[in-house]
Amino acid sequence: MRKTLSALLLSLWALCGSAQTFDVMDIVRNDRDKASACEGPYRFDAPAPTPAPRGYKPFYISHYGRHGSRYAWDSGTYTRIHDRLLAASGAGVLTERGRQLLADFEAFYEIPLINTGDLVPLGWEQHRRIAETMGRDYPEVFRRGGTVRARGSVSTRALVSMNSFTLALQKMYPALEISADSYHTNLPVTARLNAPRQLAVEYAGRPTLPGGETYPAFAARKIDYPGILGRLFTDDAFLGGAAGRMRLVMDLYDLWGGYHNYTDSDFLEDLFTPDQQATLWEVANYRDYTDHGFNRYRHIDLLKDFERLADEAIAGQGPCADLRFGHDHVLNAFFPLLNLNGTGHMPDTADEVKYWYQTYRTPMASNIQFILYRPRRAGGEILFKVLHNGAEATLPQLTPVSGPYYKWSDFKDWCAALYEAHPPVVR
Repeated sequence: MRKTLSALLLSLWALCGSAQTFDVMDIVRNDRDKASACEGPYRFDAPAPTPAPRGYKPFYISHYGRHGSRYAWDSGTYTRIHDRLLAASGAGVLTERGRQLLADFEAFYEIPLINTGDLVPLGWEQHRRIAETMGRDYPEVFRRGGTVRARGSVSTRALVSMNSFTLALQKMYPALEISADSYHTNLPVTARLNAPRQLAVEYAGRPTLPGGETYPAFAARKIDYPGILGRLFTDDAFLGGAAGRMRLVMDLYDLWGGYHNYTDSDFLEDLFTPDQQATLWEVANYRDYTDHGFNRYRHIDLLKDFERLADEAIAGQGPCADLRFGHDHVLNAFFPLLNLNGTGHMPDTADEVKYWYQTYRTPMASNIQFILYRPRRAGGEILFKVLHNGAEATLPQLTPVSGPYYKWSDFKDWCAALYEAHPPVVR
């Protein structure tokens, strides 16, 4: 019997209501990659998978992966920093460290600027290794051949990532028939923010801002502007006030977070103290929460896609794996939508967000995988588990059968309740 909507939703919020206790600021203070938030590289540190319950074997995988490591996605990250440093030089307000930064930046930024947004070699390698791990850990899904369907957003970096992944999988299992496309009609699933307006369904319900605090207000309260900008400029009045200071500092932070993806240079490493890097991570984390995690219900189409295609596979139709390739803004919203590892909790204040939502969980090439299991004997329950960056994840709103394994029927009940609570909005 299906659970009622109210029972399902009440169980979700009850499971999410207790406060997190770990010191996230200490983590990002001492781990540069995690302090880099969504700009950090993928970490191949997932534990070995838990064996399936007796009598079960995997038969289908449904996946969404962010593109791999790239140059900065926005050319303004490079041009704005360059323009501000030139302006400071013209105004005679650069410190000695500021003059060195300008010289280093002049020698550095031209190639990254030309290649804005493009996948870098590390990004190709990340997807190759993730595909090989999938093929190694779940050979039952692929070794008899079958079809694999891959879909990417229209972004070049997503498509090159898809190419790396599918080539690696094909090399391991030559009998696979792999199809790939990047239709704009897929964008509600692969890159919701870029979907054509006529396809971009809105769903009812939107969380309120934690404590009503906007991202600029949070940044103004948190960032040590004198300590950071004073290292580079004798006077920062040329930046034009609070908005200009925030823009430059966050550009520097975003560049600092990502430039190790494509260069061995360390010319930015002394810009922030460990405390400053932790605070800038918290500010960027809140920025992405208000932009992405805050808008989780916009990504119900992706959830429906996961559910529908899995049901087709259960019925013996469709491919043995569905692969999707896109962007961080999708996963940053999809994790809270699923309540993955408890991230569906809605904090009361901006300061609490960091305990429930951490952007370092969406590094370059971040991914989510649903692994479905069929019983060897007919008539048994279909089970599934969820992998987050290769590690087995929890869905606290569901009761596991064993370890990380859940009933697919329970998940469908939860999805039905979510869809009922957040129907499409008629425009």
